[in-house]
Amino acid sequence: MKMRGFIVFVCIVLTISCKDNPKEKMQTGGFEPNWNSLKQYEIPEWFRDAKFGIWAHWGPQCQPEAGDWYARHMYSEGHWQNKFHLEHYGHPSEFGFKDVINEWKAEKWDPEELVALYKRAGAKYFFAMGNHHDNLDMWDSKHQEWNSVAVGPKKDILAGWAQAARNNDLPFGVSIHSAHAWRWYESSKLTDKEGEYAGVPYDGNLTKADGKGKWWEGLDPQNLYAQNHPLSKNSEDLSSIHNQWDWENGATVPSEEYALNFYNRTVDMINQFKPDLIYFDDTGLPLWPVSNVGLEVAAHFYNTNMQQNNGKLEAVLFGKILTDDQKECMVWDVERGAPDTIQEKPWQSCTCIGGWHYDRGLYDRDEYKSAKTVMQILVDIVSKNGNLLLNVPVRGDGSIDEKELKIVENITKWMDINSESIFETRPWQVYGEGPKAENANPINAQGFNENKGAPYTSADIRFTTKGDVLYAVVMELPEQGQRVVVKSLSKTSQYYKESYDEVEMLGGEVASYEFGNEGLTITLPDNKDLVAPVVFKIQ
Repeated sequence: MKMRGFIVFVCIVLTISCKDNPKEKMQTGGFEPNWNSLKQYEIPEWFRDAKFGIWAHWGPQCQPEAGDWYARHMYSEGHWQNKFHLEHYGHPSEFGFKDVINEWKAEKWDPEELVALYKRAGAKYFFAMGNHHDNLDMWDSKHQEWNSVAVGPKKDILAGWAQAARNNDLPFGVSIHSAHAWRWYESSKLTDKEGEYAGVPYDGNLTKADGKGKWWEGLDPQNLYAQNHPLSKNSEDLSSIHNQWDWENGATVPSEEYALNFYNRTVDMINQFKPDLIYFDDTGLPLWPVSNVGLEVAAHFYNTNMQQNNGKLEAVLFGKILTDDQKECMVWDVERGAPDTIQEKPWQSCTCIGGWHYDRGLYDRDEYKSAKTVMQILVDIVSKNGNLLLNVPVRGDGSIDEKELKIVENITKWMDINSESIFETRPWQVYGEGPKAENANPINAQGFNENKGAPYTSADIRFTTKGDVLYAVVMELPEQGQRVVVKSLSKTSQYYKESYDEVEMLGGEVASYEFGNEGLTITLPDNKDLVAPVVFKIQ
């Protein structure tokens, strides 16, 4: 009898909870929220052809201009970002990340100007950040009171980006990172161990009642920091999160309420903006395997997109560290790196000119990637059947700096000459040749093998094809002389064809060329204005 009463009590509590937190309706259709159903997914041709997208990985963590994961590291005593915070804002018990959000105004943000600039540089799709691990939604969110319309810039950031993308006829993507706020923000619940603030809790411990008379009165910090739970094992060790990313090794598992809130926020975003692409910063799908909400969001996204497109699926969904089975369900994303073989299915690499969030230090030290480096990365990725999503870090005020602008302009110049070797191409029989192709460069976890090993040389060549045309892209100019050799096209090579009898250089003329037993030998013109990578069109 007692057990029956307990069950009745639980049912009443769950009913109340559902009424207080109603679940957004999941769009039904051809996809159901399970892995087997998601295996029906086929990557749309427009994405295979697109090859290059640009991303504004922009949010309140760009306001301090102090680099990635600021909202986590500012709460770690002794970390350089914690020292920066103390110097510029004060102690995190008194001025926390919620207050950094309040400082963020985005006063120079012009989405139309930036998206038009990126389209001119060759971007075939545009991505905006919908939220990061800092848990602030960048739209007028129905299920997160901490959003960019209610606080900070008090602007609907996603609405502005979406309109600019559509005005420029670019597919619109949104990246969602908030599934990890639960574990990521645990540092906000700690305290200093030394000094005058030793033992004083950081502001991640605050509640709604503490806001009386403050700028954030009426808002609950726990809806931002998501810390109504016991800390995970070794939470005080900043690096421990990396082996707990998949909710293992002592991570405190997110609650059903947290998972439901993630689902509702993400479905609300999809319903409001109808994005063409969604990027999840998660292994597999968000909150998998401790919750099925990621599967439900994926099914909702695919079914919604099919409804928009008269039954044709044009959506692209990205996940990291995918199993072979999961690669049937979505597109594999590799962070700051690339596999060292041609992939059967299209995939994407994401990287950035500088840091993910704007970092004034990288600007001051001239540590941005050059346009040449970006193009070398793009060519390598495309030769392996991939796309590149490039982040151009945005300042807190919503602008990009003059060094970034110059890089984008130089990308534009390269694309004006060489884009035919990139867009709508497919891999050749081998992706490339040369020292970097011959040396193994395995991926570490989600990626991070970018630019490992020796720099590119003129012996490093990548290949793409379009119809009967072969493009050989020489990654660097010769250090001495004007001669390059494409060994894969020697007359003794299995890849050589008798029909190859014409070689031209995009944007210029070759001095001479000859197919021989050593390879295709090309003599470059004596032109000091040549810019690598140099593309040769062979047909």
